[in-house]
Amino acid sequence: MGVERKEADLSAQVVCLALSTLNPQLSTKPGITRLDQASVATHGWQVRLRWKGVRFGRFFSDSAWGGREAALLCAERYRDRLLAGLERRGSGSSASSRSHTAPAPRNRSGVVGVARIVQRSGAGVEYHFWQASWTSPEGRREMVRFSVLKYGEEEAWQLACEARRRAMLGE
Repeated sequence: MGVERKEADLSAQVVCLALSTLNPQLSTKPGITRLDQASVATHGWQVRLRWKGVRFGRFFSDSAWGGREAALLCAERYRDRLLAGLERRGSGSSASSRSHTAPAPRNRSGVVGVARIVQRSGAGVEYHFWQASWTSPEGRREMVRFSVLKYGEEEAWQLACEARRRAMLGE
């Protein structure tokens, strides 16, 4: 069964490649591919997009969407809405109105980007610290930790909050 499945998947890829090269209409629909795989009764349009390393995809079956043209229309609308949402996210606007400005409901420190961390070593020793984290202007995830053992609970928390504040101001 595994070999048959691989052969069926390969034949579907070949059909998609052949359709996209033979039908000039398909080349004008970036991110949308026609799938016609008679061996498993699969006929429809596949939307596949990749944004910053994350894959998005959805299949629009002819039978479920009322025919080939209707399925294509739905696939195009889905692709366009997805692209618009991804571009909005990438243009600097926040994913939500409180994103990175107010603590999430699960935040226990009361400060965005500051968390109390407990790390356990392989020997079972626990290390307690406060961690400040942020994204640098270059897009790298940055963090700094302050030991509760070294600074005490309150001072470690204050140092983490100050480190986060300075990082966000670009100091």
